[in-house]
Amino acid sequence: MTSSYSARSRAIEPFHVMALLARANELQALGRDVIHLEIGEPDFTTAEPIIAAGQAALAAGHTRYTAARGLPQLREAIAGFYAARYQLSIDPERVLITPGGSGALLLASSLLVDPGKHWLLADPGYPCNRHFLRLIEGAAQLVPVGPDVRYQLTPQLVERYWDGDSVGALVASPANPTGTLLDRDELGGLSAALKSRGGHLVVDEIYHGLTYGTDAASVLEVDDEAFVLNSFSKYFGMTGWRLGWLVAPPAAVPELEKLAQNLYISAPTMAQHAALACFEPATLDILEARRAQFARRRDFLLPALRELGFGIAVEPQGAFYLYADISAFGGDAYGFCQHMLETEFVAITPGLDFGRYQAGHHVRFAYTQDLPRLEQAVERIARGLQSWQA
Repeated sequence: MTSSYSARSRAIEPFHVMALLARANELQALGRDVIHLEIGEPDFTTAEPIIAAGQAALAAGHTRYTAARGLPQLREAIAGFYAARYQLSIDPERVLITPGGSGALLLASSLLVDPGKHWLLADPGYPCNRHFLRLIEGAAQLVPVGPDVRYQLTPQLVERYWDGDSVGALVASPANPTGTLLDRDELGGLSAALKSRGGHLVVDEIYHGLTYGTDAASVLEVDDEAFVLNSFSKYFGMTGWRLGWLVAPPAAVPELEKLAQNLYISAPTMAQHAALACFEPATLDILEARRAQFARRRDFLLPALRELGFGIAVEPQGAFYLYADISAFGGDAYGFCQHMLETEFVAITPGLDFGRYQAGHHVRFAYTQDLPRLEQAVERIARGLQSWQA
């Protein structure tokens, strides 16, 4: 009986989109041509230099545990990446290699949040953030945010929602599902607001590298005491390799290393060796070409959806998502997504996966298909809107 399972397990919600994905896969098995705009995974395979490095690591017998903090040469490469991209001098000793960005979140939340305490989180936001807090018996204080603040926390919102159980805030830049950024001044303002209250600032920079027309600022440019979550999944295209990293203040590293030793021993060894190739010039050239493709996709899909009547009040500057209001069409978002899947075979994500604030009339589109497929998707969605409103 599920009642015999832990309360924390029962409190964590599943991804609503997974039921839609299962149905999409059923339809595909029946021969239907489904266009997948629901899952936040780049459609490109891992770049060849990274694959070759992983194969070489296997051939060389690199299959044993690494140190809990990760390969020293990978931590040094990441520090070098911060120097080249952000002109920041980061001691490699502050970098911990983790099993995906999720491992970095697990470490940071375990270190900073006691039972009953909470972080402020933007609503809408990535669902796993609040679920990880529940797992460690903490909580997420969801802060409703809309287009007026570009779906991001502000110092004023920190002041309004901070209470005696608050210990920090987690923000994402670029954000999932909205694709919006926090600039250097905004990050500095949040840092000051939290420090004045004795709180920690944790920043999800997982979509760094995937920005269009601008570069994302790292919080470490304005706050050397902040915690940074990052991943090799999105910009570097290594989703299935399960590799990420955490940059932490020096004083936090021994505690984080102890947690890593106990929680997962070490990140995948082969993936760490493969990731060394991420920072080679030839690999970065491939990744930058892919970023340009994502930009072209955004520049097509954003006006096309607006023309159909979707409300996208803020132009996303990063990630590969469009968060759209369907109020003009009526009905609930989950039913809308079901309708598009069953009638037009286009899979999109309901807003319910990203929080509570106005979630019932928002959907997320992931532009992780090439331009011809996006064009097909728009044609189908236009047709689906007619039947939805009939």
